Amino acid sequence: MAAEMCRYNRSMTLSIIIPTLNEADTIQIVLARLQTLRSAGAEIIVVDGGSHDRTAEFAKPLAAPLVDHMIISDVGRARQMNAGARISIGEVLLFLHADTLLPADADLLILQGLAKTNRSWGRFDVTITGDHFFLGVIGWCMNLRSRLTGIATGDQAIFMTRTAFDQLGGFPDQALMEDIEMTSRLKKKGAPLCLQAQVVTSGRRWEQHGVWRTIWLMWRLRLQYFLGAKPSDLHRTYYKNS
Repeated sequence: MAAEMCRYNRSMTLSIIIPTLNEADTIQIVLARLQTLRSAGAEIIVVDGGSHDRTAEFAKPLAAPLVDHMIISDVGRARQMNAGARISIGEVLLFLHADTLLPADADLLILQGLAKTNRSWGRFDVTITGDHFFLGVIGWCMNLRSRLTGIATGDQAIFMTRTAFDQLGGFPDQALMEDIEMTSRLKKKGAPLCLQAQVVTSGRRWEQHGVWRTIWLMWRLRLQYFLGAKPSDLHRTYYKNS
């Protein structure tokens, strides 16, 4: 296994880009879990959108200047992810939410999977943690929907080759649904690599704002987006109701 990982690391390199905004409660846990991947050659980049808590402070102690980077950018997940990609060195880019944990062998799964299938992008299955019984069902539905549609959400840890990222000009500079739009464009270039290995993401926002209420809100926003609503209008609706 070690030899195989080394072989794939030599053929492709991985950069993990984490956009943050007021994630002091989770950022250290996520970064600590990434250190094994970093030791195997992955680059870790944290891009903060101007947090008002101690996110940036907590991220710095685990960042080595010669390997990892901690930068500040304009707020907005798309802008933050694009800023991280601009300074990254990896041939494969993984965009990770600050409350999401990768499987231990995520780098091998991505690099080996892309090499074997000759695909340019993909995502993981997701499981959502929390006390509400329906969070498990939501995760299962997200994975099934993604397989059927070929579209992924940011919770699923989207990854892509730098070539694909550059060809599309990065994430679209929009306030909401940037993940849906980006993967819709990637889908036109080819089907995603759908990894069955699961990332673990927090259900805190679902539980904080109400699981059923959040389900209804997200489905309504997604339908409006596909019907042509402006992302800026959807963004206002999202934060007004969450």
